[in-house]
Parts: sequence; C-alpha cells; structure tokens
Amino acid sequence: MTDHPTPTILVLAGKRDGKLDPLAERAGVSHKAVVPIAGRPLIGHVLQTLEAAWDDAKILISIHDPSVLEDVEEVKRLKSAGRLEMTMAQHGIVESVEAAAAQGGFPLLITTGDNVLTTVDALRAVNAAGHDRGADAVLGLARREDIQAAHPDGQRKFYEFKDIAIANCNIYWLRNEKSLQAAEAFRDGGQFIKTPGAIRKAFGLWNLIRFRFRMDTLYGAMDRLSKRFGVRVIAHVLDDGRLAIDVDNERTYRVTEELLAADA
Repeated sequence: MTDHPTPTILVLAGKRDGKLDPLAERAGVSHKAVVPIAGRPLIGHVLQTLEAAWDDAKILISIHDPSVLEDVEEVKRLKSAGRLEMTMAQHGIVESVEAAAAQGGFPLLITTGDNVLTTVDALRAVNAAGHDRGADAVLGLARREDIQAAHPDGQRKFYEFKDIAIANCNIYWLRNEKSLQAAEAFRDGGQFIKTPGAIRKAFGLWNLIRFRFRMDTLYGAMDRLSKRFGVRVIAHVLDDGRLAIDVDNERTYRVTEELLAADA
C-alpha cells in the first residue's frame, strides 16, 4: 500500500449561522457536537475515529466556544498528547476553513463534529484519492443504493446525475491554499439539497440547468466545477452507505443510534 502524507484534520463543530441547533436545545447543551449518543458526545465518536486513522495527524476543532469541550474524554486525551488544538469558528464555513488552514497547514482533511459514522478506511481513502489522482480538492460521496441498504431512513434526498444518485459523506480534502477556491461553493452554507437556490448562486445558472435536467454524469459535473473554480475537483465514491448518514435532525439521530447499537 502506498504511504500517503498525513493530513491535518479539521473538525467543523461550530453553530450554523450562530444559532442553537434543535438537537442541542433538546439535550440542554449549547453546541450540537456535545449532544450525547450511545454514551458519549457526538464529537467523541468522531475524534476516536480520527485518532485511530493516523497516530501523528494534527487535529483542529473549529468551534465558537472551546470551553464546551473541556470535559470530553477524547479531547482531553488528544490535547495531552499534543495532537489537538482549538480554532475559533468564524461567521461562515469557508471563513472557518480558511482560519483553520492558516493555523494547521495542508493537506487538509475536513469532517464535521456530527459525522459519527465515519470510518478510518473512509478518511484514509479520501486522503489517498487526493494524492493518487492529482486532485486539488476531493469530495467524499456515497451512492443512493448503498445508503438505502445501510438504513432505509438514513437519507431522503440525493443529488441526481445522469449516471448516479449520491449524497455527501462530510469528508473533504484540500491540497493547498489554492484549493480553498473550491470551498467558495460553501460560502453561503452549502445546504444545496435543502435550499436549491444556493446551487445557482454557488455554481451558476447554466450549471444549475444542467443539474436540474440531469445532463451531466457525476464526473462530467466535477470537470465543470473544476473549470469554474480553477482547481481540479474530484469525486471519490465510497462503498459504505452509512458514511452519508450524519446526525442532522431527530430522524438521523435515531438512525445513527440504531446503527451504533447494531455495532455494539
């Protein structure tokens, strides 16, 4: 197996638009990242996986109030090992990524504090894809059929192309500072399925039309995005459908809880 450079890992754990998440409100906490599931905070599951993926990777957590993580066991352990640092979440996702990149360097592997079902294999595969395929940016994705096979309620909306329907796995990779140009698509939050108008704003009218009418294959769409942002953006499709299920609402909380229990 080729030995690929170890990335800096960024965990996005801030509040979207600075608002209290409904799951956090229900749990009586200020940040969704510390909502408990299967006996530990959401972010505890994520950090345990990151810790196992690389034994020397620097881990950054982007969050509005670092003090809320002080009692998280995985945070304490990684801090004491000198592997974890906090970075202040900014107004938006792109600004938070830019701030973290300035602090931690590249290549940068990005995931989220609610990506509880992510795996060592998936993280390493996205990192490897970036290096092996000469990419500037990588999007980790899963197929609709694999997601539905993992759990019928795991994901209800998909990005549909001529050849495939997919959902994102909240795993992203950036090679260098120039690669941040690809992150511009997320400047306004990146909730493309929930807010379709965001597709036009991020990718342009013609790309929106092509997407609406399924005129492109997935890889054709990646080529178009690469031309728009001036960096090589690729899709890496992962076989594990569970990877596209994050804890986003009450339904996916329940689904994730069921899948974690099945693994126990």
